[in-house]
Amino acid sequence: MKTITYSALVFLFDLFAVVVAWVGGFMIRFNFNWPAPYTEQIVWGLAALLLVHGVACRWAGLYRGLWIFASLPDLKRVLWAVAVSSAGLLLWAVLGRTGGLAIPRSVLVLYPLLLLLVMGGGRAAWRMWKEHRLYGGLIAQGKPVVVVGAGTGGAMLVRELERSADWRVVGLVDDDPAKRGRELFGHRVLGPISAIPAVLEAEKARHVILAMPSAASETRRAATDLAVSAGAQVFTVPRLEDLMSGRVAVSALRRVAIQDLLGRDAVRIDSGNVQTMLRGKTVLVTGAGGSIGSELCRQVARFGPARLVLFELNEFALYTLEQWFANHRPEVAIVPLAGDVKDVGRLDEVFSAWRPQVVFHAAAYKHVPLMEVGNAWQAVRNNVLGTLCAAECARRHGAARFVLISTDKAVNPTNVMGATKRLAEMACEAMEHDRRRAGECADEGRSRWSSIGSDSADDVQVIDGMAVEREATGTQFEIVRFGNVLGSTGSVIPKFQEQIERGGPVTVTHPEITRYFMSIPEAAQLVLQAAAMGEGGEVFVLDMGEPVRIADLARNMIRLSGYTENEIRIEFSGLRPGEKLYEELLADAEHTRETPHPKLRIARSRPVEDGFLEELASWLGQPGPMSDDEVRAGLRRWVPEYEPARH
Repeated sequence: MKTITYSALVFLFDLFAVVVAWVGGFMIRFNFNWPAPYTEQIVWGLAALLLVHGVACRWAGLYRGLWIFASLPDLKRVLWAVAVSSAGLLLWAVLGRTGGLAIPRSVLVLYPLLLLLVMGGGRAAWRMWKEHRLYGGLIAQGKPVVVVGAGTGGAMLVRELERSADWRVVGLVDDDPAKRGRELFGHRVLGPISAIPAVLEAEKARHVILAMPSAASETRRAATDLAVSAGAQVFTVPRLEDLMSGRVAVSALRRVAIQDLLGRDAVRIDSGNVQTMLRGKTVLVTGAGGSIGSELCRQVARFGPARLVLFELNEFALYTLEQWFANHRPEVAIVPLAGDVKDVGRLDEVFSAWRPQVVFHAAAYKHVPLMEVGNAWQAVRNNVLGTLCAAECARRHGAARFVLISTDKAVNPTNVMGATKRLAEMACEAMEHDRRRAGECADEGRSRWSSIGSDSADDVQVIDGMAVEREATGTQFEIVRFGNVLGSTGSVIPKFQEQIERGGPVTVTHPEITRYFMSIPEAAQLVLQAAAMGEGGEVFVLDMGEPVRIADLARNMIRLSGYTENEIRIEFSGLRPGEKLYEELLADAEHTRETPHPKLRIARSRPVEDGFLEELASWLGQPGPMSDDEVRAGLRRWVPEYEPARH
């Protein structure tokens, strides 16, 4: 009922606007004296215009929106209605001139101008009055805030904040000199980003909102550092596409997290190549419930695989991932399977049933100190034997690609976990060497057979006791190596967050310890890119950016949480077993070459010796568990660069 009444009132206002514009046009033309000779024209013209304008307003859809939210689309509808009404007037003027009801030509110009002014101005005035009535008395009570960024995101945010009782924009900052001193919805751009501390002090503000979602990460990081050092709390807005679509609201603001400071520019991958590799294929991910494995599954799902086989030992992690797909990507065919990568029988069953064409091997033990004491043999079994079993099954069942997810800790390892991952890399490199050797032998055999005119080379030949099919190139093995990922299970950032929530202290092992960091989605996307461009045997190294000092990371997290180091202190606990101060991405004996992707390089490691796989399988097949010292001795034999850390 209220909606009907509201629409009727607006409709009556638009008809009233016709009266004002029509009569007002004549009054202006005759210097505000009533034009008695034109009374008949005024009466008949008004009747015709009211009818035409009423139909035009309905046709233009002027009564779909609310005046309080009047905006450019509403102005566009007003223009359409005025245009139709003016066209009706022009037609009437032509017909009236022949019928003796001529009207002054100036009225033909004045009428549409006055009509547009009354209809558009009335809507704008109503919106201004209504917003002042709803929000005007509350604005002065909001918390003063400085907005960083005077672009599209900043404009939409300021407009949104004007309706909030919680915030009061006191100024903006932006590095664009052309915007300096200009106003955005009545709020001045007070200076560059470097002026944040001065602006905060001058305006007595203690809150900053970053409204530049498309800016480079270095710019966002610099703005946050300046604001935090000035004692301000820093918030950020959602992505630019959310702002542009109108989905952003004040409630969507969130505090800047440490991931925003460590975050890098968005990753761009060659979606065409990745899609060619994955679309319509069966893809298997081992360790699918882990941090990297689950994100890999989500990223793979974007490229239309025929099915996604989720292989995971942890039941709850598998259930969680299954529920995510059910809620967010129900159109993707998933096969959630519980199993252990060391269980060859289970792997054979899975590979035989589903015949995956692409395998991402993410299952691994990765926690350095845990694997160092009391669990060394289990690290070998899971990280090396598990890789060997999964890779062998992939090869035996004809998978096209097998991608090992490795780590920077495999470079000049100082711990058991890193050494086992390097050993897993060597196993994949040895399998790739066998594949290439088989291909070379097959080529040599085909050449020899063709020289004597035999067609038997089209089928199968036996070389060194090994049957080689001409058309089979075998499974292609690739390795992707990267450092720490932000927010992964067991990583330092969730640990610091938990310690801060408890009131501290925040424990850091050493004042000088540094690590590389990368977001989980970035790592997963680059894994897919590397897999798509790989030709077999490459060790892809991801560009991890600059290393981050963990002590600085802890200090930033404390400040971003609204505390000082006096309130939450940092304690240095000493390096843990197997831990080293600085991580490396390339071993001393390695060198890299560029790839078409700027964030991927290829490392060339030392070649694996012939017979390596047989000797490794013999060592892994020894009965009974080994002591930690025996494991380290074995690892030093296989990985000469492995040097256990001694603190």
